[in-house]
Amino acid sequence: MKLSVVLFVLVSAVVWVGCNNSTDPAVSPGNPAVTLPWLTDLPMAEAQAKEEHKMVFLDFTGSDWCPACIAFQKQVASTPEFASYAKTNLVLVELDFPHGKTQPEALKKANAGLVGKFKLADATGEFDLPTFLLLDDNGKQLGKWEGYAPDSGPKAFIQQLEDAQKK
Repeated sequence: MKLSVVLFVLVSAVVWVGCNNSTDPAVSPGNPAVTLPWLTDLPMAEAQAKEEHKMVFLDFTGSDWCPACIAFQKQVASTPEFASYAKTNLVLVELDFPHGKTQPEALKKANAGLVGKFKLADATGEFDLPTFLLLDDNGKQLGKWEGYAPDSGPKAFIQQLEDAQKK
């Protein structure tokens, strides 16, 4: 009896590893959440986008407190569909305005400067989170979206990005 249990566990482990073997774990169908390379330096992202002929996607977020930002991360940014699209088309930049996470002062200052550069804030200095911007590889703004409607999913969001690129 013990031998059959051991064999069952061993065979199950081998089958599981075989089914989950992928050359790109970020787009594995069995991977419930993917991790993408998000930069925090816009000039670096712009240089990379120019070199790779990709667009720059900026995510102004409150990663640890903003419900819509957290929903976007779970429902879009961490999905295999978005990962596949991003890998081919985007250089990703996260501009975070957290409440509980600590950030270097230089990063806080740079993020605040980008709010001004892209004229996101109103007269009181407030702006909506999340706000997303799409730039071409020359830095021209192609699209801007304020907020995220929970449960709209990666396909609808990718379609918005593609539509903005065609304009």
